[in-house]
Amino acid sequence: MVGTVVSDKMDKTVIVLVERLVKHRLYKKYIRRRSKFTAHDENNSSKVGDKVLIIQSRPLSKTKRWRVSKIVEKAV
Repeated sequence: MVGTVVSDKMDKTVIVLVERLVKHRLYKKYIRRRSKFTAHDENNSSKVGDKVLIIQSRPLSKTKRWRVSKIVEKAV
């Protein structure tokens, strides 16, 4: 999944916001859905605003089940 880093205040952890479009069953209109994932960032390399690719992994803590695979686009 590709998302945007919204918080990097923790050590080796970032919060990634992933947006997706879902079609409404009855009205057939596309709705924007957002999900926040806690991801492991080993080198603390990603900053707020970066677009990152996250992959699913084994549970690393109570809430962390994702890892930052690579930084797709750096923030300006």
